[in-house]
Amino acid sequence: MTLSFDLTSPETRAMLGASARAPEKPSLIGMSREEMALALGDAGVPERQRKMRVQQLWHWLYVRGVSDFADMRNISKDLRAELARHFTVARPEVVEEQISNDGTRKWLFRFPPRGAGRPVEIETVYIPEEGRGTLCISSQVGCTLTCSFCHTGTQKLVRNLTAEEILAQLMTARDRLGDFPDADTPDGAIVPAEGRKVSNIVMMGMGEPLYNFEAVKKALLIASDGDGLALSKRRITLSTSGVVPEIFRTGEEIGVMLAISLHAVRDDLRDMLVPINKKYPLEQLMDACRKYPGLSNARRITFEYVMLKDVNDSLADAKELVRLLRGIPAKINLIPFNPWPGTNYQCSDWEQIEKFADYVNQAGYASPIRTPRGRDILAACGQLKSESERMRKSDRLALEAMMIAGHGEA
Repeated sequence: MTLSFDLTSPETRAMLGASARAPEKPSLIGMSREEMALALGDAGVPERQRKMRVQQLWHWLYVRGVSDFADMRNISKDLRAELARHFTVARPEVVEEQISNDGTRKWLFRFPPRGAGRPVEIETVYIPEEGRGTLCISSQVGCTLTCSFCHTGTQKLVRNLTAEEILAQLMTARDRLGDFPDADTPDGAIVPAEGRKVSNIVMMGMGEPLYNFEAVKKALLIASDGDGLALSKRRITLSTSGVVPEIFRTGEEIGVMLAISLHAVRDDLRDMLVPINKKYPLEQLMDACRKYPGLSNARRITFEYVMLKDVNDSLADAKELVRLLRGIPAKINLIPFNPWPGTNYQCSDWEQIEKFADYVNQAGYASPIRTPRGRDILAACGQLKSESERMRKSDRLALEAMMIAGHGEA
């Protein structure tokens, strides 16, 4: 049975998110060590102490996962109070949590407004599997790419997420899953006894990560920092629809695994399915993949290919896919299309998907068929879409009631 929890407080609902107003204090989450040292200096921490204080804070934030300065036990009470006066380490609001029949979890997070903006919401998905747990993280609120088969692409871009907001998805998911050690446990016990629940992260949620390169880079370098969250870069995958100029930079400056949302092997079809192809056609994309830093049989590029009935699933398409990828260490993830309200596409027949996979496998490429997860809560690949660009029905009713009441008093 699918479970859904509305975690918004009554006060938040009544005030339409007024409690999530713009943060008055900067968050230490998402700052580099250098930025954190400068911020501590601005807060009055003496220069001779800053390196030590940064080390302490880094440990409490990213190893212990604390979200309150009061829990940082090896920092003096006076300094904790001073830090709390200048900064925050709070998590975003968890508006809703849904649990699928298959154990997949989807969270709707609300972040406070930035500048003159308004609160925004994004979705993050956790997929538990045997021997691993993968967190699918969003990089933008909405998306500009309008891929015709993707539900997320129907939501207009609201804004990029900050490095803090990208990391907050990982840290809040670990909170909810019990994946951080208890703050009271001995310093040596830095992960739960049974191992990490979030062992892998994929930048495959809402948005195009390479259109938010700097924030994504900053967040992933912190996520892979050995003295903090300590995720291996080989367990971090960034997926792009093909922002060619940033692909080399991804390998050179971030060093994570690369995935390409391919979905078509001819420019005319890919122009329709993945419109960024009009700007960066297949020839340019394949050339960028061949030049990806660190590319080898041990560090293959993953090509994602959604299976659309009578669109891109023929044996001729499979043959052209093999030809297109020749010379690139690669694996192909075949993704049965996940339907969403209003779509005109259908998933390929299972027999056809298996024929497609068999041909690609026989040509020497691993081509696993991805098992759909979280379809019943719209958490599967291509189904994410927050409601941040429009109010929920309950919020609209609350606003109307407030307006009516206000008009009557006037």
